[in-house]
Amino acid sequence: MSEKQEIDPNSWMVTFADLVMLLLTFFVLLLTMSSMDQKKLENLFTHFKDATGVLEFSGAKEISTLAAFVEKYNDSASMLVIDQNKFIDALEMPESLQNIAKELQEKMDMTDDGRGMVLSFQEDILFAAGEVTAGKDIFPFLDAIAEGIEGCSNDILIMGHADSSPIGDNKNNTNWELSISRGLSVLEYLLKQKQLAPERFSVGGYGASKPLSPGDSPEHQTLNRRVEIIFKHLEEV
Repeated sequence: MSEKQEIDPNSWMVTFADLVMLLLTFFVLLLTMSSMDQKKLENLFTHFKDATGVLEFSGAKEISTLAAFVEKYNDSASMLVIDQNKFIDALEMPESLQNIAKELQEKMDMTDDGRGMVLSFQEDILFAAGEVTAGKDIFPFLDAIAEGIEGCSNDILIMGHADSSPIGDNKNNTNWELSISRGLSVLEYLLKQKQLAPERFSVGGYGASKPLSPGDSPEHQTLNRRVEIIFKHLEEV
């Protein structure tokens, strides 16, 4: 006959401790949610809605300009993904660029990464290899962007990016300098040629620190060389 097993009178404390820990976790979660930004919460919960999250428009007239596109996006608290086709239509490529409009579209991208609406375009849209001054033939493209900036109330951040390959010229000693110089070149055009308000702008360069893809091929390096014009999110009052 086996010995009678003794019952531990303190075994209930294990279950009780688990219950207390779950309750503590629950109340910490409630406290955290109560202190979160309402806008961020709304954006977060759109992932669980039936909608795909694409910025929707009720009619083509609402997106006739880039400024209207930005304004509509500012007013859409629950939209996370930007419809690229709607954005391209809103940009209204100038007639002088219609012959290369498709190529430009393939090298542009509009996203939202938390800083704001990010218009990103590859280096060779504006600059020749190693150059920091935008080519005159692309000025109509900058004019279209300037018109959109002028028509909205967002502050603008301009950021240059470079790849990780060594710099081989005497104008820019590092990729950091190259990226900043290109951002400054775009800023200079918008301020001097288009007379936009300077207090709305800030500029900088990431060098090669924020690549879009691994720099393991010429194609990937090309993707990493880019300039961003960022329509910063409006601060809620």
